[in-house]
Amino acid sequence: MLLLTLSPKTLSSSSSSSSPLPQSQNPRLKSPNPSRLNTRCGPVLPKSEVHTERGLEFDSGETFFRHESARGRDLGVLSASLHKRSTGSLRVLDAMCGCGIRSLRYLVEAGADFVVANDANDENRRVITRNLTRVERGEGDGRRWAVTHMLANKAMIERYMVGDFFDLIDIDSFGSDSAFLRDAFNALKLGGLLYLTSTDGYSSGGHRPYNSLAAYGAFIRPMPFGNEIGLRMLIGGAVREAALLGYHVTPLFSYYSFHGPVFRVLLRVHRGKLHEDRNYGFVTFCHLCGHSDSVRWDELGLLGCHCSDTKASSSLVVSGPMWLGPLHDGSYVTEMLDLAKEWGWVSEGTGMDLEKLLSIMIEESDPRLPPGYFKMDEMASRAKMNSPSLKKMMSALVKEGYAVSRSHIISNGLKTDCPISHFINIAKAELQS
Repeated sequence: MLLLTLSPKTLSSSSSSSSPLPQSQNPRLKSPNPSRLNTRCGPVLPKSEVHTERGLEFDSGETFFRHESARGRDLGVLSASLHKRSTGSLRVLDAMCGCGIRSLRYLVEAGADFVVANDANDENRRVITRNLTRVERGEGDGRRWAVTHMLANKAMIERYMVGDFFDLIDIDSFGSDSAFLRDAFNALKLGGLLYLTSTDGYSSGGHRPYNSLAAYGAFIRPMPFGNEIGLRMLIGGAVREAALLGYHVTPLFSYYSFHGPVFRVLLRVHRGKLHEDRNYGFVTFCHLCGHSDSVRWDELGLLGCHCSDTKASSSLVVSGPMWLGPLHDGSYVTEMLDLAKEWGWVSEGTGMDLEKLLSIMIEESDPRLPPGYFKMDEMASRAKMNSPSLKKMMSALVKEGYAVSRSHIISNGLKTDCPISHFINIAKAELQS
């Protein structure tokens, strides 16, 4: 007889600093002007690796750090600053802070009132503290930052239990861990921002469907636009969890980066469930003709492709449920772009890539655009033809009355509501003109 003993998973074996964190009231703050930073250094670290990001010098020590993730940090800081301007409050929980560069940037660039820099590994404390001491810590209700060491779930649960809520929770997690979603919603102010991460390219690519089902409630199959599916899968998981708690979420922007890969989405959380589920459903793809479509729940028994005379043909695959609506809020991303210009982040030689990224996101926010995109080289291969330029193809699609945009995910991709068969015909006509 085999006897199994199960024990509950403990949230943390470490504790936070002994001094209490300041409560939700807005403290009186000093200006986050970088010229007023404290340059005194903390204790000597066993390993020191100094970097500079947007003019801020910091030490990564022995933490996991990627320069390539700076763009995601840029987007988070822009959003945090917009929130502070619109609400007058910015309390941030950096739930998995690593070396603390995100926390430092929220303090200095976004003007955060208070930041909790939390990392489960207490061996990172010296490097985190050393980086954050570039900003005066402050005392009492005017304290600007605190460093804690516990699992992200416990950091959020403890704040929720004492009624201490955040305007922005940034969770830069690894893999497809979604166990923190409920605790994040509980620790967030209504109208607050939740910045989520996934690095699970296998699940988004449809190679681990049962893993995506467990993590996000979505059974994902291989599709040629898997990286966009990864963003929709992540949003969909948050939509489902929010609904269980009586909330709904709005994606403000979604960002994919090939390094990692990294999927990041910024969500605004509201009270009350949506009265309709038109933006939460399924995506189909036909491997025979290349057509993709969005499917509502009440259409699941009627699946089929236009290229087949039978329903549920063997060439058709279905993924979901997931988010089907726009990946971005166009007006919000426009505000981000305006702020980036105001800060000089898009001037020549300092950030043209950021300007291009935000401009494409604005294009992608068109609500007429369905999930997915066409890769021009795959379209040409399927039709056995050369490929017209993106610019010519976009112009031709607009003339035909279709919605179209570039994709920020892949340079040769086009998003459009044009069916694949007509898309190919338009491409052929462009080559002959």
